[in-house]
Parts: sequence; C-alpha cells; structure tokens
Amino acid sequence: MSGDTVTGFFLSTSDPLLKYIGSWAGELTVGSVILRVLLSLFLSAIIGWERSSKRHSAGFRTFILVTLSGTLAMLLDICITSRYGCRLFLLSAAAIVSSSRIATHTLFFSSRNQIMGLTTSVALWASCFLGMAIGAGLYSISMVAFLTMIFCLSKLPALEFYFKNRSNHFEIHLELRNSLNLQNFVTTIRRLGLRIDAIEMNTAYANSGLSVYSIAISISSGELKKYKTHGEIIKALSTLDYVSHIEEI
Repeated sequence: MSGDTVTGFFLSTSDPLLKYIGSWAGELTVGSVILRVLLSLFLSAIIGWERSSKRHSAGFRTFILVTLSGTLAMLLDICITSRYGCRLFLLSAAAIVSSSRIATHTLFFSSRNQIMGLTTSVALWASCFLGMAIGAGLYSISMVAFLTMIFCLSKLPALEFYFKNRSNHFEIHLELRNSLNLQNFVTTIRRLGLRIDAIEMNTAYANSGLSVYSIAISISSGELKKYKTHGEIIKALSTLDYVSHIEEI
C-alpha cells in the first residue's frame, strides 16, 4: 500500500505531531506499525494503571488488551481496504461491538443496590476508540483523546464529589437496630427539613439482625440548602441512638 493512499484517506498530512515524527509514521510500513502498537501499549498502560490503582474490576491488562484490539483491528482494516478495495471497516466495527460487550460485563450491583463500575465500563469502550485512532495514524487526535481521558479519570472525581455533596438530592445506606425505628427516623428527617423520595428495604441483609434500607432524600429546607453539605447532614443523623450505620451511596 502506498503511503499517499493511507495519509490521504485519514487526512494524516494535517496531523501536527506527524510533522515532528516524520512522514514515514503516516505510511503503513513495518516501522510505523511498530510505532502505533507501542504507542497503543504505552498509553493504555497508563490508563489501566490509573484504574487498577483505585482497585477497579477492569485494570492494567484489560485496558491494554482492549486498546491493542482497536489498534490492530484498524491496521488490518487499512490493509484489507488497500489490497482488496473493500470500503467497509468490518474488523473495526467488530472491535467496537466486542469492547462494548466487555465494558457491559464490568458493571455490577453492590450489596447496597448501587451500580458499580460505570466509569470503568465507559473508559474501556473509549479505550477501544483510542486504539483505533492510533492504528489509523491519527497521532494528534490520539494524544488529545488520551490526555482528556486521563484528566477525566484522575482529576474530575474531586470536582464531581464537590458538586454531588452540595446537590439537593442524595441517597443513603441506612442500618437501623430495629425495624420499629424506621418511623422515628422518618419523623426526624422531616423535622430537619428533608423530604424522603423513596425507601427500599435491602434484602441482602435479611439475616443480619439489622433493618437495612436505601433511602432517596431531597433537601427541602432553604436553610439546609444554603449551609449544609450531605456529609454534615449524614454526620448529624449518625448520632441518633437507633442508627447503627449510615453513609451516602
């Protein structure tokens, strides 16, 4: 395959990074293939390390393999397109579908009826697209995508927590010493200027001797909206004698 065909198809000539690396990186040669595979390996390893360092279900090796799959699928599609004139990138499409299925299997429900692994699931899917961009030789797009992903995964959780802790709606995991204490808890909630939107008994704790609930709460008091965070409200509720444990979910 000629380098002009590949670079023309993917508009690689307008890639700023390609001008620094050299025109050879925009062609499909042994050297450019090795570069793209190593770049895919390196970038996905950083993303995988970030996820595994936070003890998520999909970690180091999973992110590497998903990203490499996207890279290799794109490289093979480019070869097939050039050699046989096929205009459908079937392997790349298959890689996207497969990565979405893998990402779906990283989701699970915790014992507190909370969906876990959603961010990691989406990150896996995005990593496949990152791998495809690398395989296509779109170096600048790949680096921008990589840096954006790392920023979202490592820096935005603190900002997300800040906004979440000050929203008017939150959900708690509540463990009461006795089911008869639920009415007392509801009365206390209302007196504080809070509104209960939903209460669900958690059956996972059926034989624990505790009455466990997932409760959705809205802050209806203007005073609480102005001065109190979720953490402060939950800390105050934890002082109730009949509350064994309480935390936000």
